Amino acid sequence: MHGLHLIAELYDCRCDPPLLGDARALQELCLAVCSTPGLTPVGLLFHQFGSALQAAGATGVVVLAESHLAVHTWPEEKAVTLDLYVCNFSQDNSSAARVACQRLIAAFAPSRLLQRELERGVPALAAAALSGGGSD
Repeated sequence: MHGLHLIAELYDCRCDPPLLGDARALQELCLAVCSTPGLTPVGLLFHQFGSALQAAGATGVVVLAESHLAVHTWPEEKAVTLDLYVCNFSQDNSSAARVACQRLIAAFAPSRLLQRELERGVPALAAAALSGGGSD
């Protein structure tokens, strides 16, 4: 379960509008971004909000052999949230995750960005949290 979890909030995105409002365009981008650095898509589900006449954002997840990518868009706010987690069980996938995340961010071209990294599955950190030594 050891891995890297990347979380990003993108604001004032300057990308082409279909990336924010069209589930198919979002799906194509996510698959291309995951495949390029060597992550392995094994399943996906994307959902279009609104109607064919008036799209209202999209949400999607790409299930990876290494874990997952989830993306949610709000075209009316020109905002996107990204959640990319990769396990590092048989090999370190951290650099591939960082490349994929940076490519997604570049595609959406946000004016403002809040990004976080979280190391998951580190037993020493869990032990420290249980003994009261962890922080929130």
